[in-house]
Parts: sequence; structure tokens; C-alpha cells
Amino acid sequence: MSLASVRAFFAAKAPDITIIELQTSTATVALAAEAHGVAPGQIAKTLAFRIAERDVLIVARGDARIDNRKMKECFGTKARMLDAQTVVELTSHPVGGVCPFGLATPLSVYCDRSLLAFDEVLPAAGATHSAVRIAPPRMAELVGAEWIDVCQEVETETC
Repeated sequence: MSLASVRAFFAAKAPDITIIELQTSTATVALAAEAHGVAPGQIAKTLAFRIAERDVLIVARGDARIDNRKMKECFGTKARMLDAQTVVELTSHPVGGVCPFGLATPLSVYCDRSLLAFDEVLPAAGATHSAVRIAPPRMAELVGAEWIDVCQEVETETC
């Protein structure tokens, strides 16, 4: 059902985007980066939080960590990650395939500015073996996301 809802989302809103389905699992950032031949940061991970009385999704670069201080500053209160069962109920997507597309429940979606380091990112597409390639601004536009800054700075290697 989850992959089907993502297919329906793209058929309606962005038919030019192709869902990539692999035979191997891409359920973690490391597995996804290896399977797609990209750096871990280029994987766009979708995290689910309860903030006060509302549930939200935050999409961030794969190698970034949430900064609790920035989260509290941004939302005015402490955030709590949702458990796997609640995530599936809200999104219809299994953990490892969670994405901001084709959601079972309308949720506020936020994109962390860390994604803007890349011209193209790979968020999951509703299953633990699927993804799409998409420019971060287009992803945010398609899902009506607001841009925020809630991740710790990522150290980049220099030569």
C-alpha cells in the first residue's frame, strides 16, 4: 500500500519523477548510500516527531544529526521522536521507507537546510527498497514543506 500511495502521489503531482526500486534493502542511510552509489549525506532521511500536540515530518541529509537546542528554538518546545508503529499508522510507510510523499495522514513537513548542500538527494519512496532522485527545492515544493535549520553542522572533509 505504501509504495502504491507514493506512485499515486508522483503520477498526480510529478509524473516525470521515476521511482527507483532495487532488489537490495535501502532501509538505512548506509545501505541506501551504498546501493545508489552516493555519499551518505545525499540520502534524504525522513524523521517523525511529536511536537506539543502535533505530529510532523522533518527531512534532513542522511549524515546529519538533529540538534535538540535548535529544535526547541525552532518549534518553541521539546520534540519527541515517534515510535515505529505510530509512524506506520500516520504515514503508511514502514520505517526505512518513510518519506514525505503519499502520506496516509496529512502532516506538516519541514526540510532542513542541510539538504541544500546537494543538487539532488535520494529520499525513500514508501518501501525499504525504493527511492527517488530529486532536487531539494522541488521536493519541498511538492510536499509543501517549510525550510528550517534544526540539524547539527556536518563536518565536510577537505583535501
